[in-house]
Amino acid sequence: MATDRKRGFDWNKSMPHAFAIIIVIVLLSAVLTWIVPAGQFDRVENEELGRELVVPGSYHAVDRSPVGPWGCVKSLYDGMVESADIIFFILIAYGYVFMLLKTGAIDSLVGAMLRRLGRNERLLIPAFMLLFGVAGSTFGMYEETYGLIPAFIAIAITLGYDGLVGGAIVFVGVATGFAAATLNPFTVGIAQGIAQVTPSGKFMAFRVAAWAAFMALSVGYTMWYAAKVKKDPEASYVKGVNFRGVEGKSREEVMALSFTGAHKLSLLGFVLVIAAVVVGVTGFGFYLSELSAIFIVAIAYTGIVNRMKFGRICDLFIEGASNAVFGALMVGLARAIQVVLTDANIIDTIVNSLANAIQGFHQFFAAAAMLVVQNIVNFFIPSGSGQAVVMMPIMAPLSDLLGLSREVAITAYQFGDGFSNMFWPTAVATECAIMGISMDRWYKFITPLFLMMFALQAVFITIGVFIGI
Repeated sequence: MATDRKRGFDWNKSMPHAFAIIIVIVLLSAVLTWIVPAGQFDRVENEELGRELVVPGSYHAVDRSPVGPWGCVKSLYDGMVESADIIFFILIAYGYVFMLLKTGAIDSLVGAMLRRLGRNERLLIPAFMLLFGVAGSTFGMYEETYGLIPAFIAIAITLGYDGLVGGAIVFVGVATGFAAATLNPFTVGIAQGIAQVTPSGKFMAFRVAAWAAFMALSVGYTMWYAAKVKKDPEASYVKGVNFRGVEGKSREEVMALSFTGAHKLSLLGFVLVIAAVVVGVTGFGFYLSELSAIFIVAIAYTGIVNRMKFGRICDLFIEGASNAVFGALMVGLARAIQVVLTDANIIDTIVNSLANAIQGFHQFFAAAAMLVVQNIVNFFIPSGSGQAVVMMPIMAPLSDLLGLSREVAITAYQFGDGFSNMFWPTAVATECAIMGISMDRWYKFITPLFLMMFALQAVFITIGVFIGI
């Protein structure tokens, strides 16, 4: 990373290494296990959902098991093991995208698009963000996009923006759609099943309106930042960052590239990969193991259509995967935080305390408090479905006591779980590592957007209470 001479500021010296940040959070979590009492809810198996659900009112104290120094060290390894599926998916997907970049197919595609679109290339930002937003909203795409981030970083750099724009197109687009979901089976579907709510036409219209408003905010903010960087590259929040494996070419260079048959066949494979991901996830329940297999087939296909020898294919895959090791390891380190809190049995204590704090509030304040609680809980339970099975059995009956509809409780859970995934370090550490940027640069970009999103969440929650969704 470069030094900002104008301000005499060295980014390398200003921010600790991302690994150090996560390890400090792990240590702080361990300290918390010595302060917060241990406790658990009883859980029962729900055969219809195929998940264990919390029994409301069943919270009880259990023997304390605080995590010491040895447990902290051990949690780093345990986090790697528990997130091995995501780690290997990132390595495989990144290896494929790196190979695709090395064929020159992405650069040639961008050149062809520039020749066709002229100065209207900025329209690609809303087009792709809305595409990812629809995917997140309808069938719950999220981790599946990790492997696509490097490709869009390359596209954004080539278009004259910076790598952060490329990462935001994918991550902010899909995360916004996931958070303001209309049909997402992993969040909305599970929450509705637990709360025993059948969505009405009014509730669906409310969701669609929320999705449109949040996507407009995300797209508008990203386009504003992209235009600012295009006008003044010195204004880039990632100035001086070396995006691993991505070599940006000038506009003139990519426009001069020929779009060969091999390039077209390579990109056809890329389109087929995306189609296979969509069909596999929605129609056959594919997750990371099946999606990894799709990317492995794509690696072989790309090598064949570009007439690569087997050794060349292997070398490119190894080089691409090595560029992703940092991001893959960050996934495991971030999971260590949850390992520490779970081993000490304090997550249920925190959830129970937050839920109890809401009781007695006025309807509108209670709805806003639910939203705050769900945002806080997402730090401790970053899994959307995991948070649903813990929180909805508590929040659904609590909403009845507070005179709120269960749809309001579902919306508070949905917003709180989803949007804070773009802010809490337990979630964004992974995305920052995949993009190859430090978290301070990400926070400089995302903090204004997140604050606007939180305000918009509060507006929609209030509207939901007012109209009685």
